[in-house]
Amino acid sequence: MNFGINSFVWVSPCTTEAIKELAPKVKAMGYDVFEISVENPSLIDVQTAKQILDQNGLQSVICGAFGPERNICSSDPTIREKAKTYIKWLIDAAEGVGASVVSGPMYSSVGKDHYESAEDRKAEWALAVAGIAEMADYAAAKNIKLAFEPLNRFETDMINVVSQGMQFIEDVGRKNVGFHLDTFHMHLEEKDSAKAILMAGDRIFHFHACENDRGVPGTGQVRWNEVGKALKAAKYTGPVVIESFTSQVKEIARAVCIWREIAPSQDAIAIQGLAFLKTIFA
Repeated sequence: MNFGINSFVWVSPCTTEAIKELAPKVKAMGYDVFEISVENPSLIDVQTAKQILDQNGLQSVICGAFGPERNICSSDPTIREKAKTYIKWLIDAAEGVGASVVSGPMYSSVGKDHYESAEDRKAEWALAVAGIAEMADYAAAKNIKLAFEPLNRFETDMINVVSQGMQFIEDVGRKNVGFHLDTFHMHLEEKDSAKAILMAGDRIFHFHACENDRGVPGTGQVRWNEVGKALKAAKYTGPVVIESFTSQVKEIARAVCIWREIAPSQDAIAIQGLAFLKTIFA
């Protein structure tokens, strides 16, 4: 396993200039991977990003942000097409920077605030399955994997736990569709995060190592030793990535409800978090 950090730790939205500024810092801190969260594709020049990453000896993962206008299971076909256009951009960007994975909760939109009937939920699930299958075929032609992220109940009503995700993988029926697991969400939803990791097994394509309060990994309640043993038992060899937030990044702080200081600083999350994770996963 190697180690990475998400651009959200320092900036939102991510831009080409931000990548230029942050890449040398990320490398100097000891990271192997700089995960780029893409809120606005127009702000990132993929070719330039590739050059910056190469100059700093960094690998990358492209992570999507899925608001209401990027809902691939919407009943509105116009919104579904917007979601597909965006996901295709992410896939093309991953190919452009030399990444092998596109990650994020691409099966739906984040922060849904309605309660569907059983019939509506079934229809929504079917649209998600069909949409991700189509995107997976597009990605497969470029040797890209799609790693979808189960989220906690406050952010989605569709896939909260690995068991639901396993059903989704079966229904989609594509070998390049798998999990993006995040210990923050798992801590909230799974009965046993280690057992969930073992259930996901070789369909874990990406992994976020985040504390239960989104602060510095190792300072909260996540059962890190159990998680580490399970991830190794699952023979996961991809990046272990920190995605944490502070109140300094206002847009993200509002989106994920960060109302107080949860870490000494953005750099502290990166430096202290990496030192801890190396004791667990290295």
